[in-house]
Amino acid sequence: MDLLDRIISKEEKISLVGLGYVGMPIAVAFARKVNVVGFDVNKEKVELYKNGIDPTKEVGNEEIKNTTVEFTHDETKLREVKFHIVAVPTPVNEDHTPNLKPIESASRTVGRNLVKGSIVVYESTVFPGVTEETCVPILEKESGLKCGIDFKVGYSPERINPGDKVHRLETIIKVVAGMDEESLDTIAKVYELVVEAGVFRAESIKVAEAAKVIENSQRDINIAFMNELSIIFNRMGIDTKAVLEAAGTKWNFLNFSPGLVGGHCIGVDPYYLTYKAEQLGYHSQIILSGRRINDDMGRYVVENLVKSLIKSDIPVKNAKVAIFGFTFKENVPDSRNTKVIDIVNELKEYNIMPLIVDPVADNEEASHEYNISFTDLKNVNDLDAIILAVNHNEFAKLTPSDLSNFYSGNSNKVLVDVKGILDKKEFETAGYNYWRL
Repeated sequence: MDLLDRIISKEEKISLVGLGYVGMPIAVAFARKVNVVGFDVNKEKVELYKNGIDPTKEVGNEEIKNTTVEFTHDETKLREVKFHIVAVPTPVNEDHTPNLKPIESASRTVGRNLVKGSIVVYESTVFPGVTEETCVPILEKESGLKCGIDFKVGYSPERINPGDKVHRLETIIKVVAGMDEESLDTIAKVYELVVEAGVFRAESIKVAEAAKVIENSQRDINIAFMNELSIIFNRMGIDTKAVLEAAGTKWNFLNFSPGLVGGHCIGVDPYYLTYKAEQLGYHSQIILSGRRINDDMGRYVVENLVKSLIKSDIPVKNAKVAIFGFTFKENVPDSRNTKVIDIVNELKEYNIMPLIVDPVADNEEASHEYNISFTDLKNVNDLDAIILAVNHNEFAKLTPSDLSNFYSGNSNKVLVDVKGILDKKEFETAGYNYWRL
């Protein structure tokens, strides 16, 4: 009986190392079919899961309560497992170089508890070569085992989209790769247990690593193009959204829109690719240009808010401004690597100390990461301006009448709708000084 059969018969277990927005949904999905150990170094997070609480809101408390995942922060539990999936963050440092410390640490943890006959699959986004050139030596050193003889490795890039209830692990084609045909076949068939959309067998681990890093780089570049168009059209006095709606009538026009680019993937992964390119003597032209544009959008939004305040005869210094939304994307509680913080910091340069409203965000996380505290919507009043920064469902429903309650008696109500989710004509007709990217 091979490893796959033993997993299916529940004689062997699967482990998920890293129980965040990516790892936890994978663990829960596999637990519907096989025995799963869910490991995380964060003891508090593990205790929440054990108590049936889903801090990520990715699968919900009910799923967590009913799952058979064995949640633990005891790494020795990994010794009971022969198929490991590593799904830890791969952020960048302040100088935009890859920070491989989380994946290196996870590799040491797995390595210390690795047994013969195991397979280790990495899901974390990395530049081509990390799995085999960085992680494998760590696994070998910590375990005393030899890769290819005592254990094998593979790679299957995560494609989970936080907050997206349609494109889930089960419904997205899964790219898989193994160090040889035997490991590839086992890895593919293990994922086929839960991925209804099927798997795509990449020809090598490096190909799979490269595929992942360009998926998000492509999106980043396309959004950067939209942001640059927004800057150009704004100078021309043309509404960007109106232009995109007209251009979108052509069958092959790509549907992207301007906005802030944050989170753990789109604004991070391009730096992994360009870092590796630099090591090989090539300086990226397009990718880094896109990054510069997207990284500057917080400043650009505030610049236009200030112009709107001046046009409305509202003093800029000490203007009372509220930011609606702080997370890195709509309808998720995660605020790590949010670009809304760029708006906050830029406003402070003008002596504007904004109120921040976000009914979805994780309060503790925002406080820990940014020293940010949120204001309850019912305590928001006498505003000079609102920046609608994140398209949470709660905000998308707001009408001119709803928003007017938050402003001061000043008839010039400045509204910056970053992604243009509100009806521009409706708000302008209601007397708002409305601006959007």
